[in-house]
Amino acid sequence: MQLKEFGVSLGDLIHEFNFEVVYGPEGFEKTEITKDDVNRPGLQLAGFFDYFDPNRIQIMGKVESSYVEGLSSEERRSRFDRLFETGIPVLLLSRNIDVFPECLAAAQEHGVPILRTNEFTSTIMSAIVAFLKVNLAPRVTLHGVLIEIYGEGVLLLGDSGVGKSETAIELVKRGHRLIADDAVEIKRVSDKTLVGTAPEVIRHFIELRGIGIVDVRRIFGIGAIKMTEKVELVINLEPWEDGKQYDRLGMDSQTTSILDIAVPSLTIPVKPGRNLAVIIEVAAMNDRQKKMGFNAAKELQERMLKQYGN
Repeated sequence: MQLKEFGVSLGDLIHEFNFEVVYGPEGFEKTEITKDDVNRPGLQLAGFFDYFDPNRIQIMGKVESSYVEGLSSEERRSRFDRLFETGIPVLLLSRNIDVFPECLAAAQEHGVPILRTNEFTSTIMSAIVAFLKVNLAPRVTLHGVLIEIYGEGVLLLGDSGVGKSETAIELVKRGHRLIADDAVEIKRVSDKTLVGTAPEVIRHFIELRGIGIVDVRRIFGIGAIKMTEKVELVINLEPWEDGKQYDRLGMDSQTTSILDIAVPSLTIPVKPGRNLAVIIEVAAMNDRQKKMGFNAAKELQERMLKQYGN
């Protein structure tokens, strides 16, 4: 597993939120945003720059505008010069605030783009942070299959040829939805949440040995695929080994660590005659029951204790 870091271009941000470009130096659309947080530069416009991160998007709202309006023209120019010379990637004006001439002049001198939106400051801040959290999230690509089963994102892992893709096709036929086959790109979008998707070039395709490449969307319909899904359960498929002890009660909780998040996991042995699709369906439903507070193995243990004592 190789962890990759990503950036978002200012052009992508403008396209996503339909921002108005008030001023943009040449090539500004290629500016990379690498921080998944934003800042309102109220303290900075007042002259306080301790602990200031110049790599964040700066958003100026009604409060900051009202403060700057009370300054003299010379003071305004000085404050904006000080802010822009730190090398901030962009200044965004919310609520269609008018651009101070001193702000525009300082931006042109330091080559800092100015954007504008009619959204409320808090609203656009939340939307931008959510967008950046997803697009700048740490991510990793795993060899496996991600499929949605009864609303549960199930990641199938295992060696090549163990039957992951064949099982996925059977699950799709049974009404579930494919997210990714062969390569699953997983993003850590929060401290508790992993979201998986397929690389765009192979999205909706699945490989079946002996048949070749199959387009799931065209064969099974648009309802058989999904773009993204949370990774909530990991199922490791492995060839059955005679004599190996497998968990038969499910009392012990197993987890698999992906991007430092522990995901509930199971190991299912594969051999001819086992209906993997049905087994995985039951595993997904059982995992949902556990999240709702019911554990069948513990329920059976409690019944046995009541019946036979210690």
